[in-house]
Amino acid sequence: MAALNLPPITPSATKIGWIGIDIMGSAMASRLLSSGYSLTIYARTPSKADPLIALGVHLAASPADVAKSSDIVFTMLGHPQDVRQIILTKETGVLSDLSSNGVVIDNTSSHPELAKEINDAARERNVVSWLSTLLEIMGSKVSFMGGLGSGQSCKIANQIMVSANLVGLSEGLVFAGKVGLDRRDWMEAVRGGAAGSMVMELFGQRMIDRDFELGGIIEYIVKDIGMGLDFAEGLKGKGGNKDEVVVIPGASLRKQLFVVMVANGDGKVGIQGLISVIERINGI
Repeated sequence: MAALNLPPITPSATKIGWIGIDIMGSAMASRLLSSGYSLTIYARTPSKADPLIALGVHLAASPADVAKSSDIVFTMLGHPQDVRQIILTKETGVLSDLSSNGVVIDNTSSHPELAKEINDAARERNVVSWLSTLLEIMGSKVSFMGGLGSGQSCKIANQIMVSANLVGLSEGLVFAGKVGLDRRDWMEAVRGGAAGSMVMELFGQRMIDRDFELGGIIEYIVKDIGMGLDFAEGLKGKGGNKDEVVVIPGASLRKQLFVVMVANGDGKVGIQGLISVIERINGI
């Protein structure tokens, strides 16, 4: 598809809308503000918008009002049902008042099939290169993964891998402690080899220090892995051939560990809190 003839993206000319201002959404929106862009935002809980309002954003009354005031609307929400409500609801959703040249970018860890449904309600535009000016503000690497739903599928695969590293790190730390090793010394000894990972760098010390403050949230990784499992089951249910069916037994087992945390009332702690489940299993 040929690129549209769209004006350059600049702080003075491009109007940005943002919906979803929890931990990650607020941080990403703040990066755009720091780069000089003006933002119109919507928050289902308006008080959550106070820190951004203090920085100069405008608070809109509905997602439709955000769309009406914006050239580009970003969403960063918790669950696929939130995406559906915010974007597709008639009269108040983003698409109900998006201009003919408007663009919606959903950053939510959402279902690939929902991305296709949203496209059916709107229309796909080849705007990846055009948007790179904004995307590079929010992240150091911008990757085009393919057609509709490919970005969501990429995030699901990412979460499958992150969950594996979290389980391995948790079990390694618990084992090291059980056999009498200093866990900090153990982590320093292995981090430069094959056992090392970004998960270890981000969460290893926090696990040792019992710092379970939010980064990634347990409830969300349950949702993300669940979408991967749903997709795999969906392929089998459709009678896919052996080359299409995805079997991810490890992800299924890891999901159960995270579900235990939710059942214990720890669904809203940081994902590094997984170590507490391994500790409980071991009587710690």
